[in-house]
Amino acid sequence: MDITTLPLVALADLFPRGVAQYAAGGLLIGLGVAVIYLGTGIIAGASTFLESTLSYVSDVPRFNRAKYLASRDWRVVFTLGIVGGAAVYALAFGEFGWTTDVQWWRLLGGGFLVGVGTRVGKGCTSGHGVCGVGSLSETSLVNVATFMAFAIGTAQIVAALGVSP
Repeated sequence: MDITTLPLVALADLFPRGVAQYAAGGLLIGLGVAVIYLGTGIIAGASTFLESTLSYVSDVPRFNRAKYLASRDWRVVFTLGIVGGAAVYALAFGEFGWTTDVQWWRLLGGGFLVGVGTRVGKGCTSGHGVCGVGSLSETSLVNVATFMAFAIGTAQIVAALGVSP
C-alpha cells in the first residue's frame, strides 16, 4: 500500500462545525494566560486552585503557604472565569445540559485520578500544556509528552477491553 491509496480525512470530517470557534478559544486562552503572567508573574495553571482556595477555610500549613495566600484571590477569579466562560458559551449558543454518556462515578473517579496526577506532576495541562510548552520549559515538554502517552495508551487499552461509557 502506498501513500496514494491511503484514505484522506477531510478537515470537515475532523471539525464538522468548522475551526473558527476553536481558533477563537485558543486566542482567548493565550491572551488570558499572557495577561495573568504579565500581571502577576505566575503561570496560570488551574491545579493550584483547590490548594490556594482551601487557605480561606483551613489552618493546615500546606494550604497556608505564602505563595497560596498571595495568589488565592486571583485564582478564585480565574476559576470563576472558566466556569463563567462555559456559561456564557452555553447561553450564546444554546448548548446546555449533560454532554456525555459516561457514568457519573467514572467521571468522579477520573477526576480524582487527574487531581492526584496534577499534584504528582507538579501541574496540570493548563499550566504545563498551555504556559509551559509555550515558554519551551523542558519540564513542561516532558510532562505534556507523558500526559499524552498515558492518555493515548489508556484510551487504547480501554478500547481493546471493549469498555464503553
